[in-house]
Amino acid sequence: MSGHSKWNNIQHRKGAQDKKRASLFTKLGKELTIAAKEGGGDPGFNPRLRLAIEKAKAGNMPKDILERAIKKGTGELAGVDYVEIRYEGYGPSGTAFIVDVVTDNKNRSASEVRTAFSRKDGNLGSDGAVSWMFNKKGEIIVSSEEVKDSEEFMMEALEAGAEDIVEEDGEYQVVTDPADFQAVLDALTEVGYKHEEAEVTMLPENKVNITDLSVAKKVLALYDTLDNLDDVQQVYSNFDIPEEILNQLD
Repeated sequence: MSGHSKWNNIQHRKGAQDKKRASLFTKLGKELTIAAKEGGGDPGFNPRLRLAIEKAKAGNMPKDILERAIKKGTGELAGVDYVEIRYEGYGPSGTAFIVDVVTDNKNRSASEVRTAFSRKDGNLGSDGAVSWMFNKKGEIIVSSEEVKDSEEFMMEALEAGAEDIVEEDGEYQVVTDPADFQAVLDALTEVGYKHEEAEVTMLPENKVNITDLSVAKKVLALYDTLDNLDDVQQVYSNFDIPEEILNQLD
């Protein structure tokens, strides 16, 4: 499992990701708007929008706010002209970071991301600096508690088009080609498997193992600082921190 996904799961279990609702809704709203602008307002024909709606509902976004965000993307309502930007850089111990931003002010976003890297023992790189270390993939996380028969689950996933299934830390990670992601997700959902996470993401080809507590704190400080920026939608990294180290964090 990718390092950032494992960290997110630990955060959820320990209650450490108790973000303000307003900040969460802002990020969800931006994704809804961008998705609708890119592929139209009908989730039946727009997989990105369908997934964004699912995440918004999981985040308890009110229906009226959700609908307004979509209408801003389709042009039915006036809205901010957002652009998507990707930044790349390095963190402590040579960890690689990809930061996806949705913003209406490129200068503000660039300044905030650059400052976050410099203040948290990292370095902002140029385009392509670390993205070659990652592959764009669909990722579906299913708890082992949902899986009664491991072989049957794997067969269902592979027949639906999954490329790989990995069991680790009480979870199954189903990896797909981005083009097959929605079909695999729909197939698993239809036969009764509930997912904990499902998204098209950036998975590292190789991981940087972090076994020192002080280094882990530095790496996660950079991750959290970037993730908490208002314009940042997603942060991807190739760190891998054992759960016993994560459990020692405050």
